[in-house]
Amino acid sequence: MDAAAVFERTELGRLVAILAADGYRVIGPTRRGTAIVYGDIAGDADFAIGLIDEQEGGTYRLREVDDPRVFNATAGQTSCRQYLFAPRQRLWSAERTGTGFRLAEDSAGAEPPLAFIGVRACDLAAVGVQDRVFGGHYPDPRYMMRRRRALIVAVACARAGNTCFCASMGGGPEVGPGHDLALTELVDGGRHVFVAETGSERGALLLARLDPRPATGAEIAAARAQTEAVKGRMGREMVAGGPEAIRANPEHPRWHEVAGRCLTCTNCTLVCPTCFCSTAEDVADLGNARTERWQRWDSCFTLDFSYIHGGSVRKTAASRYRQWITHKLSTWWDQFGMSGCVGCGRCIAWCPVGIDITEEARAIRDSQ
Repeated sequence: MDAAAVFERTELGRLVAILAADGYRVIGPTRRGTAIVYGDIAGDADFAIGLIDEQEGGTYRLREVDDPRVFNATAGQTSCRQYLFAPRQRLWSAERTGTGFRLAEDSAGAEPPLAFIGVRACDLAAVGVQDRVFGGHYPDPRYMMRRRRALIVAVACARAGNTCFCASMGGGPEVGPGHDLALTELVDGGRHVFVAETGSERGALLLARLDPRPATGAEIAAARAQTEAVKGRMGREMVAGGPEAIRANPEHPRWHEVAGRCLTCTNCTLVCPTCFCSTAEDVADLGNARTERWQRWDSCFTLDFSYIHGGSVRKTAASRYRQWITHKLSTWWDQFGMSGCVGCGRCIAWCPVGIDITEEARAIRDSQ
């Protein structure tokens, strides 16, 4: 942590105000009903302070705690994905004219730029995965427009949840590349500060506006020690050799066993911060004077997703689950040169029957 700086907890509200005044739409962890999600932050009071999440397979609960930390929760069911790769967006519209059609292409450029505050290390890693997905040989213009304009203030985790396994996937808990500012929240003995490290020129300019002071050696050491301690508190671990065992066993009986529990409800793919499956729908009005094309999220767990002339390629729940986990952990490397899993644990917590990706990988590896 080089050239680290410190600013007081009381400056966080001013940070939000600065970003809003600069024209950003500020997004951060906030309470919505019975969950903590990424949502709009208008001021300090919108942060989910005094709450932690308790997660287990198929379980998510909030609990009030006597703790002043702003970023105390782990991964909820939403991520940056919802904002950078919209669940539903219009690609273009066309209107009939006297001699043909007039085409209008919708652009993400009309949207305000996004400023994310409180992005967990796993979610920052997931943004890096989607950067590779949408910014490769055939870049997605809407994603890339939002991504180029987005500002990210990431936060190193101070606690791990029961479904977290980012340490074994290289997704955290320390903040990796891709941030503009990286914060570590320190609370002890009446002190409540943020140790900040810049990741871009834009982040450095933003930090300077908060009038920070240089971090002391003790503060830098405390920030490092806090993050290191979280590594030992992970509730899950991706077993070594698990992804390789999954790839090597496409006919393993475990696929049919897990299919007996899997509802193919698509929850795991909808909460995953790296999934990118989508489909396109054309909609016309009754008078055939206007038509629109919309892109919306889809899932490899749906029967129609693999449909081609003659029927679906993956007709069984076993084949669809195998496709998802094999792609996520193994063949993603062939496609994008990296893992498709960052270890956030969302797919475990938000699976109605509590299917655990780490447990399935371990079961197949140990049965070899």
